[in-house]
Amino acid sequence: MAIDPDAARERLMAVKRELEALSALSEDDRAAVTLDQQAVGRLSRMDAMQQQAMAQAAERARTRDLQRIDAALRRIEDGEYGYCSECGEEIAEKRLAVDPIANLCVTCAGRGDPA
Repeated sequence: MAIDPDAARERLMAVKRELEALSALSEDDRAAVTLDQQAVGRLSRMDAMQQQAMAQAAERARTRDLQRIDAALRRIEDGEYGYCSECGEEIAEKRLAVDPIANLCVTCAGRGDPA
């Protein structure tokens, strides 16, 4: 398998830009919920707090993915992109097409490692 490092880098950067844009768009949703009794009823406050919690969880997932993208970009620079970080075998091209930040082959990922 011959992975084109420039194409991989561009794809990773596109995903990174998309995640950063989503993060910027959801900034207001992650802000503290105002608990003004006059402005919002109890159920509306609870709904707002739930939406805030979901937005914060989504942001944590985006942050984790951004860290994984940075790690993948480092692997490209080191010539290690496309190889499993556990066993050293090549990661299937189709797997990288679906998940360009994957650092484990299907076999190692199936063992339950969350990376």
